[in-house]
Amino acid sequence: MISQDSAGQTAVLKARPQPRLAVVLASPRGFCAGVDRAILIVEQALARYGKPVYVRHEIVHNRDVVERLESKGAIFVEELDEIPDDATVIFSAHGVPKSVPAEATRRKLFYLDATCPLVSKVHAEAGHHHEAGRQIVLIGHAGHPEVIGTMGQLPPDAVLLVENVEQVETLEVSNPHRLAYITQTTLSVDDTIAIVSALRARFPDITGPSKEDICYATTNRQAAVKAIASRVDAILVVGAPNSSNSRRLVEVARQAGCPRAKLVQNSKEIDWAFFDGVERLGLTAGASAPEHLVQEIIEACRGRFDVTLEEVTVTEENIRFNLPRAVAG
Repeated sequence: MISQDSAGQTAVLKARPQPRLAVVLASPRGFCAGVDRAILIVEQALARYGKPVYVRHEIVHNRDVVERLESKGAIFVEELDEIPDDATVIFSAHGVPKSVPAEATRRKLFYLDATCPLVSKVHAEAGHHHEAGRQIVLIGHAGHPEVIGTMGQLPPDAVLLVENVEQVETLEVSNPHRLAYITQTTLSVDDTIAIVSALRARFPDITGPSKEDICYATTNRQAAVKAIASRVDAILVVGAPNSSNSRRLVEVARQAGCPRAKLVQNSKEIDWAFFDGVERLGLTAGASAPEHLVQEIIEACRGRFDVTLEEVTVTEENIRFNLPRAVAG
């Protein structure tokens, strides 16, 4: 039996309002055209050719996406030798070295290339520079699948990898007058500008792209984070730990005035102590993170806070990429 005092206290506790939380959504966020295209290629291949369909590496860097496609019949592998003969195989959106389609052709595998067209553009640039007799400097992160794929377009030593300004100072090139640079598409815009400036200062004759290689989606998502960073107490970035563009968003948030920025894959990963003292929360998602993960975080917040939503949009995106003929239509 509850005493009158304890009953009154219980009523007070039940009536106590939730703390307020203003959630500021950065826009654009989430899926880009290249990610949309890659996922659709897998789905269309499953519908047209039946399951299983094999995918070399994660189609995009997001476990939620990978697990959903696995449930539909996709099988993800690291290398082609894990794939049986007569199978359908898809190459991930990050691109692959030339040796991979060559091996698939040798084995007579039916393959579809889901490489993002903007990554393919960088591959083409690398090929043009090589044909023109230029040594190539690739600005990117060692070990990232996109970097491995880009470097694998050309013979060994044709491409030199630079990750930061410090490495520019010790870079050894064959001929400083026959040099070109290209970049990974998912880098920090500001960091890349600094590296390019260092390259141009040391190698004045270096040739670069007429338009930077960093993709529109990476640029837009970073701009959106910059637009909200000084207006919020903390920022959550939805994305995978192996997603380059998602990790860059955390870095950009910190550099833009919000040191309290964190990467989470989903609402289950939230450490609610992170919200202590937070009245305004910025929320965004990397280019390979689906929007429903953002909405799940908002709903989780509503369970603990009186949530209001505000969306800050820096630009509208309407880019679409065509599918390969083998799965189009």
